[in-house]
Amino acid sequence: MKKINVGIIGGTGYSGGELCRLLLNHNHIKSILPTSREDEDFERIHQNLLGSGLNFTNVQDLEKKDLDVVFFCTPSGEAMKSAPKFLEKGVKVIDVSADFRFKDPELYKEVYGEKHKCPELLEEAAYGITELNREEIKNARLVANPGCYVITAVLGLYPLVKKDMVHLENIVISAHNGTTGAGNKPKRSIMHAEAASSILPYSIVNHRHSEEIEDQLENVSQQKAIVKLTPGHLPIERGIYAEINVLIKEEFRKGLTRDKLLKLYKECYGRGADGEFFVRINDFKKTKKGNSKEYDIYPFVANVSGSNFCHIGLDYDKKRGYASIIAVTDNIVKGAAGSAIQNMNVMFGFDEKEGLTNYGL
Repeated sequence: MKKINVGIIGGTGYSGGELCRLLLNHNHIKSILPTSREDEDFERIHQNLLGSGLNFTNVQDLEKKDLDVVFFCTPSGEAMKSAPKFLEKGVKVIDVSADFRFKDPELYKEVYGEKHKCPELLEEAAYGITELNREEIKNARLVANPGCYVITAVLGLYPLVKKDMVHLENIVISAHNGTTGAGNKPKRSIMHAEAASSILPYSIVNHRHSEEIEDQLENVSQQKAIVKLTPGHLPIERGIYAEINVLIKEEFRKGLTRDKLLKLYKECYGRGADGEFFVRINDFKKTKKGNSKEYDIYPFVANVSGSNFCHIGLDYDKKRGYASIIAVTDNIVKGAAGSAIQNMNVMFGFDEKEGLTNYGL
C-alpha cells in the first residue's frame, strides 16, 4: 500500500488541527508534519489529539524533509511566497488559503489588496471543488482549495446554474458559520459571553467570497453573475448554514415544483452513495398542508458537524418564481480540511473517500 509524507504549514489553527485529526485516520499516510512559528507543544494546542504523538516542526526544517504533499493553512499572502519552493522539489501543494483561487492576478489584487507574488502559477492551479473539477485535480500539482462559503454555495447552486435556469444577476445568499470561522486569535466579539446569544454579522458588503462565488458560477455558465452575500457568525462552534434565493427564468416556471427541483438535484448528484458521495439531497416529502411549520424537510447544520458532507434542501415559491436552496456544511471539514484531503486523495489516486467517511455527529 502506497503511503505518503504530509506537511501542514500553519498547524496551530482550526483548519490545520482538523487536517491532523482527519489524516490520523487515513490509511495512506506515513507521517504528518505540522508547523508552528513558536516553540509550542502540539498536544497542548490540539488537546483533542492528546496521545497522537504528533509534534510541531518549523517551516525551515519542513523544507528539508522528504515530502509528497504540503498543505498551506496560512493567512492570505503566505502560500504564494513559499509554494514555488515545494513545487520545484516535486512536492504537490494544496492551498487551503485564498492565494491561488483566482486565475486573474488583477482580480486577486482587487479582492485581497495586494499584488500576487507568483502570478505565473495562477493559471496552473486547479480549483478544488472535487465534485466539479475532478479530472483537472487528478492531474494537478497545485490545488486551490475553495472558501468555506464558496463550496457550500456553489454546490447548492450548481445544478440550476448548469441548466441555465436562474437569473445569475440576482443571486441572494444569507450564510452564517460557526465561530471557528473567525479563527483562534482572541477577539472580544467572538468570546462566549459576547457571541453565545447573538448572531454576529460581518463584511456584509464586498465579502471576499462574493467575488469567488461569482467567479465560479461564471466558469460554469459563461455568463456574468452578481451575488449578494450577507455573512455572519452563529453561536455554534462549527458549521455553515446557507440560504440561497434565486429567481427562476420565466421559461422554466410553468409546472415547476419542489419535487421537480429535487429530481433535478438527484439527477445531478444522486441522493447518497449512488452518486456524489459527499453531497446528500434532503428529499423528504411534505406531510402537512399549506404553510404549516415542517422542519425536517430541510437540512440541519448540526447533522453535518464533523463530517465532509454537504446536505442540500430545496423549495419553490410558485407565486414569486423563486427557488430557495438550503445548503449546510461543516466549515472546517467540507469547508477546509476535509475537501483538501478529498483533493489529495484524487491527486494521488487514492479512494476519494479515504479518511472521510464518518457521518455527522
